[in-house]
Amino acid sequence: MNWNGKVINFLGDSITQGVGASCPEARYVSQTKELLNLAAANNYGISATRIAPRKHPNHGDYVEENWFGNRVESMDPDADGVVVFGGTNDFGHGDAPLGSMSDTTDDTFYGAMKNLCLKLINRYPGKPIVILTPLHRCSEDNIFGDEKGHKMALGVPLSAFVQAIREVAAYYSLPVLDLWAVSGIQPNVPVIKEKLMPDGLHPNDAGHRLVAERLAGFLNAL
Repeated sequence: MNWNGKVINFLGDSITQGVGASCPEARYVSQTKELLNLAAANNYGISATRIAPRKHPNHGDYVEENWFGNRVESMDPDADGVVVFGGTNDFGHGDAPLGSMSDTTDDTFYGAMKNLCLKLINRYPGKPIVILTPLHRCSEDNIFGDEKGHKMALGVPLSAFVQAIREVAAYYSLPVLDLWAVSGIQPNVPVIKEKLMPDGLHPNDAGHRLVAERLAGFLNAL
């Protein structure tokens, strides 16, 4: 697909907002805009937000009101496509259970992901809606996580959230860029952490560039 002069909405968390990048121009959103020669890359990334809302807020009302599904109606309705990049915060500090594909409410991650996809499809019928899986990450401290840093307070590995995103997107026939599998970013490898993700969670400028290159190539192939 030719994206020259088109508009994409980017819905996400702190990585989409640009945490880890040294300046706005280094964010993967900005770099994707450059690579595709977009007319606009609307950034709807908000730090610490999740796909599923928390039942017991722990980051203040600001975050709880801004879970992904609750922000769809605020996005540019005339955009030519949408990119969704989330899930790592549901794993990191969410309290919604993972659930299953049969869920239909926002009380579980599966249900919230399904409802998010439906809202996007209804708002942008016939337009590309691209889902990104989470990047690998390190645990923030030794209280959380197994020896690989892949298990948190809910007792569910991050890979389970990744699989849920894949399943839901496949059900709605939405294209998935599987960054979990193909980003090249695995901070549990020391040299990768040093070069691409120094804090173990947010890509640096080089990491953002790598995400942008993967995404631009994927979008061009649609």
